Amino acid sequence: MTRKEKFLLFILASINFTNIMDFMILMPLQEYLVPDFHISPKEFSWLVSVYAFSAGLSSLTASFIVDRFDRKRVLLFAYIGFIIGTWACAFAPTYSLLILARIVAGVFGGLIGAQVMAIVGDIFPFEKRGAAMGLLMAAFSFAAVIGVPLGLFLASHYSWHIPFVMVGSIGILLIPLIIYGIPEMRSHLTKGVEQKSLDIYRGIFTNRNQQYGLLMMLTLIVAHFSIIPFIAPYLENNVGFTKEQVAIMYMVGGIVSLISSPIIGKLADKYGKYKILSLFLILSIIPVFGITNMPRVSFYYVLVVTSLFFIFAGGRMIPAQALITSVVPPQLRGGFMNVNASLQQIGIGFAAIMAGTIVSKNSLNELLHYQYVGYIGMAISLLCLFIAGNVKPMDTSIKK
Repeated sequence: MTRKEKFLLFILASINFTNIMDFMILMPLQEYLVPDFHISPKEFSWLVSVYAFSAGLSSLTASFIVDRFDRKRVLLFAYIGFIIGTWACAFAPTYSLLILARIVAGVFGGLIGAQVMAIVGDIFPFEKRGAAMGLLMAAFSFAAVIGVPLGLFLASHYSWHIPFVMVGSIGILLIPLIIYGIPEMRSHLTKGVEQKSLDIYRGIFTNRNQQYGLLMMLTLIVAHFSIIPFIAPYLENNVGFTKEQVAIMYMVGGIVSLISSPIIGKLADKYGKYKILSLFLILSIIPVFGITNMPRVSFYYVLVVTSLFFIFAGGRMIPAQALITSVVPPQLRGGFMNVNASLQQIGIGFAAIMAGTIVSKNSLNELLHYQYVGYIGMAISLLCLFIAGNVKPMDTSIKK
């Protein structure tokens, strides 16, 4: 990988960091938002869901037109809108206005991930894409190592508004890097662009491989995000963690994930995306069961289980993302990835509502029925394993 490619990945990973941080920080802030706004766990789950649903709708709408434009310009437009939405979250004085701000952030945030994936798919060939995705996913790990603990520290010592101020400020600093550091991305523009939107949906409705690819990512996302919104409150209320210990958990999990993500990406390139995806789908069942059925145990035991979740559950995203970018030609990739992003956001929203409906609290403020959410997540992971076996890269001569 050249120095120029690494710098481009650094910019894209930084963009991903703020986008992921904006989403991740909301979930551990539940313990601040619920008493501040006097809302229930179910009402809190809507803060997660409205972002996901608005992101899904905007991605679906954008799929008709994004391939008509320079990918850099689409990314810049989306990122500026996302930063505006994040700042609105920072200063929201009521639950209703915070819901509205999350919708605005979601509308633009939903476009970011799809464009980042499309850019990586355009620049890196399939045989190198696993390594690129591994480095890109390091942004998720960095958000866990630095972003979430820092955000929780700021929330506990000042207020829950401050983490959003932090994300918005970083975003402003990144805008010049996007303008000057990302080259024009116009290689996907070809003649007959007027029919591209129809070609995208024609391919989806007629190409079984594309359908399997979208279904693979949908089931993977639902399995992943069904348990995530309640990890922090479950550890605090049921296992007995302090807020500082939750921050340490995110930091340790992020560190091990930061180390493992590039390794997983290289393994996917060497041994095949599907083989590594299958392995990590199966291994992820272990920490999911451990987290959602965890009694009051020692802090260090919990760190082992949650770190395995960061490695195995997060690691399965890397080969899956490399695989999904391979099912469409470059000139349709932007629109297709927006459809994929739309379905993923809908999946996140569905997973959050499902978990919020199943989970309740007792008189001691402990979460009830979280284990059932875990069982559902494990079952959907196995379904994803079956679906992924039917996804094939367009170039059948390369290792799947």
